[in-house]
Amino acid sequence: MMSDFGEELTKLAVAEDNPETSVLSKTGMHFPWLHKHVEAVVTGGKKRKDFAQTTSACLSFIQEALLKHQWQQAAEYMHSYLQTLEDSDTDKRQAAPEIIWKLGSEILFYHPKSNVETFNSFADRMKNIGVLNYLKWVFLLVQISLQHALYLLHHGMLDDANRNLSKAETWRYGEKSSSQEVLINLVQAYKGLLQYYTWTRKKMELSKLDEDDYAYAAKTRTMLSQSCKTSTNICALVKTPGVWDPFVKSYVEMLEFYGDQDGAREMLTNYAYDEKFPSNPNAHVYLYEFLKREKAPRAKLISVLKILHEIVPSHTLMLEFHTLLRKSDTEEHQKLGLSLLFEVLDFAGCNKNITAWKYLAKYLKQILVGSHHEWVEEEWKSRRNWWPAFHFSFFWAKSDWKADTDLACEKAFVAGVLLGKGCKYFRYILKQDHETLKKKIKRMKKSVKKYTIVNP
Repeated sequence: MMSDFGEELTKLAVAEDNPETSVLSKTGMHFPWLHKHVEAVVTGGKKRKDFAQTTSACLSFIQEALLKHQWQQAAEYMHSYLQTLEDSDTDKRQAAPEIIWKLGSEILFYHPKSNVETFNSFADRMKNIGVLNYLKWVFLLVQISLQHALYLLHHGMLDDANRNLSKAETWRYGEKSSSQEVLINLVQAYKGLLQYYTWTRKKMELSKLDEDDYAYAAKTRTMLSQSCKTSTNICALVKTPGVWDPFVKSYVEMLEFYGDQDGAREMLTNYAYDEKFPSNPNAHVYLYEFLKREKAPRAKLISVLKILHEIVPSHTLMLEFHTLLRKSDTEEHQKLGLSLLFEVLDFAGCNKNITAWKYLAKYLKQILVGSHHEWVEEEWKSRRNWWPAFHFSFFWAKSDWKADTDLACEKAFVAGVLLGKGCKYFRYILKQDHETLKKKIKRMKKSVKKYTIVNP
C-alpha cells in the first residue's frame, strides 16, 4: 500500500545520477544516509528510537526545503517520510496521513515536473489510505476533496472540481453526527461557490447583451436556475455558527441582483449580530457596505461602524467613520470622531497615512476653535510620553520630508499643536527652504502659535 501511495512522489524524487541532483546537493540539504536510515523500519529497542528520531529529522528537512522552495529535494525527503505510515506508535500513525497530504500536495502544486494527472492520482490515493479513527478519516477526506477541487479550479477544470465535490457530498460513516453534517454542509457550500462562479460568468455575458435580444432571456433563465442551486447549497452552511465570508458575500450578491433586499439585509444582520457566531470584523464591513448601497440613514451607518471600531480601531473604514461622526450634531459623536483619529495613528502601519494626518490637523483646528480644549487634552494625556518619539522625532521629520512634503507639513502642524513650537519635528519642517511650500509653512507657523495647547 505504502509503495503504491508513494509512487507519485517517487517519480519526482531525484535519482543520484540525475544532473539536477548534483546541482541541488550543493545546497547542503541532501543527506544520503537519511533514506537508508529511514528504511530500517523495525519494531524494537534502539532501532525504534532511531526510526522516530530520523522521521522527525526528515520532517524538519522537508519543511526547510519547502521554505526555500527546493521542491525537488522536498519530494525526495517526502518519499522517505512516507515510512511513518508504518510507525508502531498509533498516534503518530494516525496523524501521518494529514501531514503527508499537506506537505505532499504543496510539493506537487509547485514542483516543476508535476501535472494535473500526478496531483489527481496522489489525491485519490490519499482518500483511500484510511486511518484507525474513521471520524478523523472523514475530516481528512473532506479536507483533501476541497483542496483537490480548488486545485482543479485553478487549472480551469470546473466540471471536474464539481464532480469531485459531488462525490465527497455522498460520504457517510456510521450514524449521521452533527460534526459530519457540518462537513457535508461545507462541501455543499463549496459546490455553491463553484456554481456562483458560473453564475458570475453568465452575469458578465448578460451585461453585454441587449435586453430585447432572444439570447438575453435565455441566459436570464439559466442564471436564475444557477442561483437557485447556489442558494440551496450555501444556505445550510451560513446558518451554522462560523466564519463564512466568501459564501455570505456570494449569496448576498445574488440576492441583491434579484432584488431581494430584505433577504440580503436579514442575512447580513444575522451574520454580524447573532451571538452564536464568532466575532468577525468582516461581517460588520459587509453590513455597512450593504447599508451604504441602500443609502441608509447616517445614524444606522454610525451604529454599524461603532462596533467595527471596537473590534478593529485601525480599520481603513475608520476614516470614513470619522467623516460621518464629524457631520453629526451629537457632541458625543464629535468627540468620538477625534478619539478614533488618535487611535488610528496609534498603529505603526498608519504612520504615513496622509489622509489620517490631514483629518487630524483639520479636526484639531475645528475643535480648538469650538472651545473643546479638554477633548484634545484628554486624548493627548495618555500619548504624551510616547507619541513624540513614535511620530515626531528628528529622524521622522527628515524621513517624512524626503518622502512626502505634504505629509510632513500635516504632521508638523499636529506636532506643533500638541508639543508647541519647540518640537523637533515642527522646527525641522519650519527651517526647510521650499519655494512652493514657503507660504504654506508660514501659515502653519501662525496657526500653531494660535492653536497650540502648550502654554508659553
